[in-house]
Amino acid sequence: MDKPGVDGYDLILVGAGLANGLIAWRLRSQRPDLKVLLLEAGDAMGGNHTWSFHDGDLDESQHAWIAPLVGTRWPRYEVVFPGHARTLESGYASIGSDDFARVIGGALGTSLRAGARADSVTPTTVRLAGGELLEAGAVIDGRGAQPSPRLALGYQTFLGQEVRLTVPHGLSAPVIMDASVEQQGGYRFVYLLPFGPDRILIEDTHYVDSGAWEPDRLRANVAAYAGARGWEIAEVLREEHGSLPIVLAGDFERFWDDLDGQPASGLRAGLFHPTTGYSLPHAVRLAERIANLADFSAPAVFDAIRREARDAWKSQGFFRLLNRMLFLAGSPDNRWRVMARFYRLPAPLIERFYAGRLRLGDKARILSGKPPVPVHAAMCAARMFHPSQIRKPE
Repeated sequence: MDKPGVDGYDLILVGAGLANGLIAWRLRSQRPDLKVLLLEAGDAMGGNHTWSFHDGDLDESQHAWIAPLVGTRWPRYEVVFPGHARTLESGYASIGSDDFARVIGGALGTSLRAGARADSVTPTTVRLAGGELLEAGAVIDGRGAQPSPRLALGYQTFLGQEVRLTVPHGLSAPVIMDASVEQQGGYRFVYLLPFGPDRILIEDTHYVDSGAWEPDRLRANVAAYAGARGWEIAEVLREEHGSLPIVLAGDFERFWDDLDGQPASGLRAGLFHPTTGYSLPHAVRLAERIANLADFSAPAVFDAIRREARDAWKSQGFFRLLNRMLFLAGSPDNRWRVMARFYRLPAPLIERFYAGRLRLGDKARILSGKPPVPVHAAMCAARMFHPSQIRKPE
């Protein structure tokens, strides 16, 4: 292993979100000999987020090591579409940013520095806003996605409010998609996580062509949805929002060449499920790969992350095809029909879809029969492999 930088750090992680937080935590557990520093620009790591995952997304050992972070588990979940609702007997779990910060921050101690905003980052240095220069064998940049001409994207925009109701909501399981709502120019659904008898996260989510979002409209949607369910909101406990990239096509090698040797993680490294936007399974796998490295020089760390991302990219081509069919082959208000058809498929196939481990037969089953979008448009969308080919419908 290369010697640490002059400040004594083997690794500096910039941005204390999901991916970097898990890397730092895994290293503290598995490689206590390393000197690691996790930097967070805000007051606390983790921001204001809820990260969820399906039981089938992780193996047994991965479930075990992230178990201290999990705030709520459910044995099943539900989906709702116009004329069709379904309960799937498949486990689902959520991690809240408060638990994330409490557990990982407590484990890291002084290896976590909050209120440390990075002005500039290189593969081996970080210059903080106050001028302090930090050096290490490698620096991993985990400050979220950056625009890239190498990717053609749609977006999943959302705003969620965790609320306390005046009376119990009556839900015993999450509703991960309620698409019975008005569509509003894209695939829209409401996501519900019942954290207690009268405490629930209500999230308004849209698959749309632009990453721009309208917070006032989404807040109004949340309030209207609660009212339609007969729920009176006594208190808004917190609010979270975001815009996740949904990859339609891309040039992987040039995307990574553009990083110019800078190790990256999470959304910045393109490590997320290309259709659902779920990122926790990718973050878990990356943390394990980093913890198993023998060489923590910047080139070695960069190459390891690039290999992880390349493996994911190669396995995700079918998902990008589905994304193109969803975004390019039909009108935005009819995108829900694609998902409604999907959720009539066998439950084990749906579980493998979320885990990113579809079999050849699964892919054939998804594409078989009459598509819920115009056939010619679907065929055209399927042939668009490069970002320069993507032409979104007006």
